[in-house]
Amino acid sequence: MPRNIDSSFVDTMTPNFAQLFLDRVASSGSLEAYRYPSGSGWESVTWAQAGDRVANLAAGLLSLGVQPEQRVGIASSTRYEWILADLAVMCAGGATTTVYPSTNEEDTAYILSDSECQIVFAEDDDQIKKLTERRSELPTVGKVVTFEGTTDGDWIISLDQLADLGEKYLVEHPDAITTTVAAIRPEQLATLIYTSGTTGRPKGVRLTHRAWVYEGAAIEAQGILDENDLQFLWLPMAHSFGKVLLSTQLACGFATAIDGRVDKIVDNLGVVKPTFMGAAPRIFEKAHGRIITMQQAEGGLKEKIFNQAFKVGLEVNRRKRAGQSVPLPLSLQHGLFDKLVFSKVRDRFGGRVRFFISGAAALNQEIAEWFNAAGILILEGYGMTENAAGAAVNHPDDYKMGTVGTAFPGSEIKLGEGDEVMIKGPHVMDGYHNLPEETAQALTPDGWLHTGDKGSIDADGFLTITGRIKDLFKTSGGKYIAPSAIESKFKALCPYASQFVVFGDEKNYCVALITLDEDAMNGWAADHDMAGRSYAEIVGSEPVRAMVGEYVDQLNQRLNRWETIKKWELLDHDLSVESGELTPSMKVKRNVVESNNKDRIDAFYTG
Repeated sequence: MPRNIDSSFVDTMTPNFAQLFLDRVASSGSLEAYRYPSGSGWESVTWAQAGDRVANLAAGLLSLGVQPEQRVGIASSTRYEWILADLAVMCAGGATTTVYPSTNEEDTAYILSDSECQIVFAEDDDQIKKLTERRSELPTVGKVVTFEGTTDGDWIISLDQLADLGEKYLVEHPDAITTTVAAIRPEQLATLIYTSGTTGRPKGVRLTHRAWVYEGAAIEAQGILDENDLQFLWLPMAHSFGKVLLSTQLACGFATAIDGRVDKIVDNLGVVKPTFMGAAPRIFEKAHGRIITMQQAEGGLKEKIFNQAFKVGLEVNRRKRAGQSVPLPLSLQHGLFDKLVFSKVRDRFGGRVRFFISGAAALNQEIAEWFNAAGILILEGYGMTENAAGAAVNHPDDYKMGTVGTAFPGSEIKLGEGDEVMIKGPHVMDGYHNLPEETAQALTPDGWLHTGDKGSIDADGFLTITGRIKDLFKTSGGKYIAPSAIESKFKALCPYASQFVVFGDEKNYCVALITLDEDAMNGWAADHDMAGRSYAEIVGSEPVRAMVGEYVDQLNQRLNRWETIKKWELLDHDLSVESGELTPSMKVKRNVVESNNKDRIDAFYTG
């Protein structure tokens, strides 16, 4: 990242998120703002059209009595209506409380009750059911607005009905939106995001208008995105990573194509042809594995050309990053392979991607380098919900693979006790909602945020994350293990891997539980006379166990002796958000997996 980005923008930032939206509508009114699936195609909306819809919805909220900082919930998957609802809450001076659509009934009720939501946007009948069955626990919820669910003419109304209320309200109060937005202070609460957590109840992270405005301004200041870009957005909007991409869009002015269906990502990329996209590492791992296994299935000359292409591509990129020249013969080979192989890989992602941004979890360096060899740059960033998602990121013109880049301009990163990463800046949360003790543990008196991550910072300011401090463990032999580093290495080696979870705290050796990607294994089964069999049958077969064993052996050759995996087992199911073993951002809930498989793990050491 360029070292001389002027951070004076912090002193002149737009005062609040709602004003940021209104300013964008005013300056880019006729340009495309959003694109979303409609029938068999996509429907496009300009900034002016989005502005009119948001104004009516915001006025509708005002007509229902929403006051400054009062919470309004959104329980929905990622879709255009989610963004409209959030922007309407902002323009009404309220504060959005996010609820993942996968959140169970009990936690949904807890989040909406703890945040004292006055109104809830509910996507469909499934989300409405969670509210109606727990209505007695939601005394503050006066109205439910549904995107596509069944209304009852009383407690539950449609999005169009809310907009109609707003239109009537604006006839009597024509300046309601501009007046309300002008009164919103930078330090006013904008969002309550409840972290999924791995133990206990979710904690509500209090994020201000200043935090979100700063995030967008910090990206805009780097000059890497503008109105000519097109984003594809699938990330959960209930997660801070999704929300920060919305603030970035408002700051930079590019259009966004939205579809939260994860199984449609690759198909959508081919149609939308975006110039950039944010994603969790699992998406890149899955794409990498799919392309590798497809080539292995081809076999013969095609596989040899593919393998040689990446050998050349990796060497060319290694030389370029090291500032070395590329010999002419190597350069000519690279040009040929770019036409034969790399262009086809890029076409799978639409062919126009300038870069991807990876966040929410650690990205394996080998996978990042593999994509880079094909001409697809993945810029890894770092942050957490408690600092509005973005704290550091690599820059397209100045990046280091394996790091998460340098601190955003206008903020600071340092290492605290035990090399814990500490963050300070306008994006750091106010605290945890109704949890003063937890807030005092997370924030120092002078505003530094304890991240709970262990890291290092090099001479150029690039931050490397070792892993979660609470996940690091020590073997009975006294050796410290960073399980996430081992896990990412395996997923880079094995194209069939979905999850690889390492254990060994206070034990004399490490063990692992392994899950495989169902799509990849269906392809493997078709090539090994096992087509049509269930996932459990496939992964329980001896040929699959032998195949996985070879990859574990390869992994062990790359590890220190005390890190090697002595015993392992394949689970008969993949980890999922629905099972509670993954967070919605696809991070493993290690303690849940350990608890669910306690007997199996214990047997590794007693059998």
